Amino acid sequence: MDIVESVKSVLAPPHKAGYPFIAGGIAVAVLGLLLWHPLTWLGLLFTLFCLYFFRDPERVLPPRPNVFVAPADGLVVGVEAAVPPAELGLGETPRMRVAIFLSVLDVHVNRAPISGLVSRIAYHPGKFLSAADEKASDDNERNSILLSLPTGQEVVVVQIAGLIARRILCDIHEGQSIVTGQRIGIIRFGSRTDLYLPEGTLPLVAPGQRMIGGETVIAELRPVPASAF
Repeated sequence: MDIVESVKSVLAPPHKAGYPFIAGGIAVAVLGLLLWHPLTWLGLLFTLFCLYFFRDPERVLPPRPNVFVAPADGLVVGVEAAVPPAELGLGETPRMRVAIFLSVLDVHVNRAPISGLVSRIAYHPGKFLSAADEKASDDNERNSILLSLPTGQEVVVVQIAGLIARRILCDIHEGQSIVTGQRIGIIRFGSRTDLYLPEGTLPLVAPGQRMIGGETVIAELRPVPASAF
């Protein structure tokens, strides 16, 4: 990403989830002008932080069909076989999971990894361990989204709360058709997003690699053998 694109990303309009926080910061700043001037600086600093944290830049999809893109910005902290969240009822067969950790400096808007039908959304209460922790996928509060593809394959996106995050927002609903790169929600103040790929799909990313939500290719969708129908 060049300097111009970096500046555009930082100055991107905020996601709607940030409006109450931004308005609150401005209100504190105005109140400080009337009561106590240091409060004005605190309000302005909080407002600037919220404008940065809730930034929602536009993304350009890769010019390749049938690929999975990153569902979030951040650092890949795990690529391994794992059982999908139990609340989705997908059984005990492990699937390749790509886990992405989002620090407070990353864009927190989640995006659809591929086009499909939202067949189920399941919320699971839990702990608030550090999102970078290995146990976060199983123990933390989460929101699991099951996508059904036209090929009959299934994909799972899991929004996971972190140590600081206390609110998971999902902007889609069951029965809705979504397209690759579409905004599907946001997690406030540090979090994690897991992507469970269809059986037999191999990730093209590795731990330590940085993701750009809606742009970085994570894997290619393998065709389903004719015998599977």
